[in-house]
Amino acid sequence: MAIAAAVVVVVAAVVFLAFGRGKPAATVTPISAAPDAYATSLPITGLAMSESSNLAGGKVTYLDGHITDTGTRTISGITVQVLFRTFAHEVAQNETQPMKFIRTREPYVDLEPVSAAPLAPGASADFRLIFDAVNPDWDGAYPEIRIVHVDAK
Repeated sequence: MAIAAAVVVVVAAVVFLAFGRGKPAATVTPISAAPDAYATSLPITGLAMSESSNLAGGKVTYLDGHITDTGTRTISGITVQVLFRTFAHEVAQNETQPMKFIRTREPYVDLEPVSAAPLAPGASADFRLIFDAVNPDWDGAYPEIRIVHVDAK
């Protein structure tokens, strides 16, 4: 009986360590953080938002846009901070995530990291940011997008 109990405890510990610690912690950039110096060379235009339901019955929010490299460097990575605000213009949600480019749109939207197709000077790309949950206090307006880190060559 004691051996069976010990086996159950060991299995539970392995499952906890494998699944509980395997998830990376959400990254949050301070609101006061300065944007990347190259961010002025990466204008974001054509923002469009959409929502869909996920299999768990929740709502997924998508933020699509277009980015152009007006500078002189090739970009292999972009990290953005997205600020969702309340009606009082306070931050309801602060999320930092890597930008992903849209590789194809048919038969579904397929995303790839910026490093898979680096953005050359003068080139443009469509991107999508995905939010599995948005704070219910969000006012529904387009969020603020800040480029906080750029990997460039």
